[in-house]
Amino acid sequence: MLPTKILLCVTSPLRNRGPGDLDWVMVLENSEGEYSGNGGRAHRGLPEEVGTEVAIFTRVGVTRIMRYAFKLAQSRPRKLLTVVTKSNAQRHGMVMWDEIAAEVAQEFPDMQWDKMLVDAMTHRMTLHPQSLDTIVATNLHADILSDLAGALAGSLGVAPTANIDPERRFPSMFEPIHGSAFDITGKGIANPIATFWTAVQMLEHLGERNAAALIMQGIEHVCAAGILTPDVGGSATTADVTRALVQFIEAKSQVAATA
Repeated sequence: MLPTKILLCVTSPLRNRGPGDLDWVMVLENSEGEYSGNGGRAHRGLPEEVGTEVAIFTRVGVTRIMRYAFKLAQSRPRKLLTVVTKSNAQRHGMVMWDEIAAEVAQEFPDMQWDKMLVDAMTHRMTLHPQSLDTIVATNLHADILSDLAGALAGSLGVAPTANIDPERRFPSMFEPIHGSAFDITGKGIANPIATFWTAVQMLEHLGERNAAALIMQGIEHVCAAGILTPDVGGSATTADVTRALVQFIEAKSQVAATA
């Protein structure tokens, strides 16, 4: 048990952080790993019942995600990658992750990279967010850390995700990180920012970088103007935020057309 409470004399470590202190991309391998569905149960209902969940990691899969993560990090200004595992306790698959990361790193001599244990990573994300840029982790670890990242950014309602085929042999899928949230259906308070940001990712993937940049500018403009839904401390509705973004895009497009 880990008791937690808010103490009046203790302030949040993120209280004085600015937008530039938290600018991350998280990459996860979601075609294998802990969610492979390998395992089972034996002796159901008996005192000696056993359940197993087997994580599966392949050299092909791990090499592919590492190479993609290094390339993505290389394309960003800081050229910094953090590899997250739990190799101090999981001595097979996680050690293989570490070894393959070191192998792939040799292909990117201009890059900086480091390793973190997943539990220590939560500490670093919270206390030292400026030390991170691109993060790669297994399916389970990144599933958990990405929710923390969304919360640290303000809300899961602002976080986008993309399921990408690096080899482009099959279609990629883009969706907000949050769930369906049926409890707020029809209330007009869902945060649409994650959906808009997801569209930015899709346009970038399709090579439409100008359109992606325009929507991203609109997102930043709307947020800076304080047009926010309740989950991030505002009073605007879903329609209000959407309308403000559309108006920004239309205005910018008209200026560009007359230039």
